[in-house]
Amino acid sequence: MQHPPFVKTLLSIWACALTGFATCKETPTSMDPAHPPRAAAAAARVRPALEHDLAAAGLVFGSPVLLRAFKEELVLDLFVFHSKTQCFRFFRSYPIAASSGSLGPKLREGDGQVPEGFYQVPSSAMKPDSRYHLAFNLGYPNAYDRSLGRTGSLIMIHGNRVSIGCLAMTDEKIEEIYTLCAAAQENGQRAFEVHVFPFRMTSERMGKTSGSPWESFWKNLKQGYDLFEKTGRPARVSVKDGHYGFLAAPMRPKPL
Repeated sequence: MQHPPFVKTLLSIWACALTGFATCKETPTSMDPAHPPRAAAAAARVRPALEHDLAAAGLVFGSPVLLRAFKEELVLDLFVFHSKTQCFRFFRSYPIAASSGSLGPKLREGDGQVPEGFYQVPSSAMKPDSRYHLAFNLGYPNAYDRSLGRTGSLIMIHGNRVSIGCLAMTDEKIEEIYTLCAAAQENGQRAFEVHVFPFRMTSERMGKTSGSPWESFWKNLKQGYDLFEKTGRPARVSVKDGHYGFLAAPMRPKPL
């Protein structure tokens, strides 16, 4: 029986809930971390087409990457660093197959919310042996989340279309995303950034947030959002007194 997309998303969340996962729990494996066969097989499948498409866009496979996720639109945008302009260029949008919760940040373990904010993913957070095909840990809670006493763990971007509190992609799409991110790290990017927003933070959409309990928080997020929109480079992020601070990044991204 065929179901419309929104029904499939609900069924995926329901199925995950039945298994008892509050977040995307992982189990250890005996896999050799230096030779992840699933990630290598995925890269063999997708790398030739990725290299071709990147070259057509004036980009190079293995360059630094940056991800921006939009919860309302259910879209993950991937950007690749362009050495000549010293900016990140948009490369591709990927549909988010399943998510959960509502607009607004994650507050506590088990609330089913997808976080909102600015996160970094080092190579140690990559999960080539994930039970959700391929995955990486978002890094929640970050310094901002911890400063407000927010709790939770193992918030992932992964495959398998099933999620509570994570962003789930199809296996086909996560293979591309994971391969690009892993190649960037193997080529020297110590951590790639993932920015998670409630929605595309245009002036028109922000005008509809009046009265929301998260209005002030979203205005704070928009400062970082706007800097990237203006410069094509992620801001340097700090945390002070329960707020994000943003400083325009230099022309050349420094290792994180």
